[in-house]
Amino acid sequence: MSNKPTLKVLIADDDDALLNLIRMALMPDEYDIVLAHDGVEAFELARVERPDLVVLDVEMPRQNGFETCRLLRGDPLTRHAPVIMLTSRSSERDIVQGFEGGAQDYITKPFSLAHLRARVRTWIMRAEPRDESVG
Repeated sequence: MSNKPTLKVLIADDDDALLNLIRMALMPDEYDIVLAHDGVEAFELARVERPDLVVLDVEMPRQNGFETCRLLRGDPLTRHAPVIMLTSRSSERDIVQGFEGGAQDYITKPFSLAHLRARVRTWIMRAEPRDESVG
């Protein structure tokens, strides 16, 4: 049994089937997976759960992924976590908006689960550890 801490990934999308598909794809890496169904829930869960990485859809109810990313970047409890935007919005303007809002990566749908899993692993390896003293 390993002594390393379990890394936490928050996935936010309003499509339950896609949430479960991504969760299943990431299970072999033994992350603690937290699911959110809209941007407001994603931000609230991120503040409580303190994920090591966040995967955000853009088009979600109550609060879109761009706004959620901006809030995550501005909050001391969540700013450490890299954000991967995972969305069908693929225009250059949308991609630039994602990066300017604080996302570290931008993947367009349709996407390969293996590609997403590799990007998650890469960003988690680069991420700053959670500062448990914040808050």
